[in-house]
Amino acid sequence: MLVDDEEKLRSLLKRIITLEGYQVLECSNLKQAHKFLEKENIDVVLCDVKLPDGSGVGFVKEAKQKHPHTEIILLTAYGNIPDGVQAMKNGAFDYITKGDDNDKILPLLSRAVEKVQLQKRVAALEQQVGNRYSFDNILGTSLLIQDAIGLAKRVAATDATVLLLGETGTGKEVFAQAIHNGGKRKSKSFMALNCSAFSKELLESEIFGHKAGAFTSAVKDKKGLIEEADGGTLFLDEIGEMPVELQSKLLRVLETNDFIKVGDTKSTKVDVRIIAATNRDLQKEVAENRFREDLFYRLNVFTIHLPALRDRKKDIPALAAYFMQVFSQKTNARLTGLNKDFIQHLTEHDWKGNIRELKNIIERACILETGQELSVSNLPLELQNIDVNQVNTRQHMLSAFDLASVEKLHIQRVLNHTKGNKTETAKLLNIGLTTLYRKLEEYKIV
Repeated sequence: MLVDDEEKLRSLLKRIITLEGYQVLECSNLKQAHKFLEKENIDVVLCDVKLPDGSGVGFVKEAKQKHPHTEIILLTAYGNIPDGVQAMKNGAFDYITKGDDNDKILPLLSRAVEKVQLQKRVAALEQQVGNRYSFDNILGTSLLIQDAIGLAKRVAATDATVLLLGETGTGKEVFAQAIHNGGKRKSKSFMALNCSAFSKELLESEIFGHKAGAFTSAVKDKKGLIEEADGGTLFLDEIGEMPVELQSKLLRVLETNDFIKVGDTKSTKVDVRIIAATNRDLQKEVAENRFREDLFYRLNVFTIHLPALRDRKKDIPALAAYFMQVFSQKTNARLTGLNKDFIQHLTEHDWKGNIRELKNIIERACILETGQELSVSNLPLELQNIDVNQVNTRQHMLSAFDLASVEKLHIQRVLNHTKGNKTETAKLLNIGLTTLYRKLEEYKIV
């Protein structure tokens, strides 16, 4: 878009730029320019500094606030250093003098367009990443997983520290990513570290960084992940494996937002959100002096329990179908679905490895399958040997007088008494909330 009140100059520039293959809009004042920016998809603006209804320098600031991916090149008849400096501060791509710099316009325009295209590609990639790690991509309609998603959505909008609890393979990092991408820090870094993967010395350096000369192999300064995640989120998986000596340094970050690098003498300030995860019982670890009590309470601001796959078996068909689609594309297999018996065998398995185990089994089945549907013959032997008929017979043996029926009726009565409050119902029944959800699933109580 060309913004200039000199019609002859505007026409000349339009002709030159159009010959280079660009589509060009033109206007004579800032009011019209703002309207074009709202209606049209404009990549670059060539704008005069002095216009009848205002200054191009001020226009840059207003336009960049509303259209950050549009680049603006200012043109002036009189070189003015203060104006040029202010224009660049306001976000102008460049500031050139009319006449003297005519030969610079096309190369400058080309660079501006390249920058815009790069910004658009980056934005598209960020959108893809955001979609991949959004709450919408967490599969499952069971009460347990929907409850966990609901809690995660509520805490995502805050800066609160989150503690994710659950068995290995239940999707703790997926939840951590979704919480990060669902909050105000989503444009900043998400850094993840498994605390069980390093020795104490390496873990300290990975998290907090070090100064050159701090130890034999420290030949130069290194930023730790906590500094790399400044402004964003640091996800510490298997936090229960962190050595007690390092727990005090993490506690300091949570309390004061600063830390000291290995070998440094002064502290470094950071603004970082901590999301931690573990499959351990941290309260038990505290009681046995393997985890600091003060750190536990700092981490335990907002806790989310992620259910085991065996407690949300109704979600298995959807998860299996998703993994089949992913791996059939990778292996170029022409798979259209999952055999009914295949799904039944999956549903009756205990899944001690949870979603990660299911993912691996579906990948194996996709590689082995030669037909169009995944079949039982491509499951590992322990899954093939499940007697589905015996399981179905046992499920249909419930009668109006057995213990399960009595339990179902009692749970329904207590739920009615609490008006559907599941936390209060679990307390009255003297069972855990996870156990209650499992029974609600098992007895199909809505």
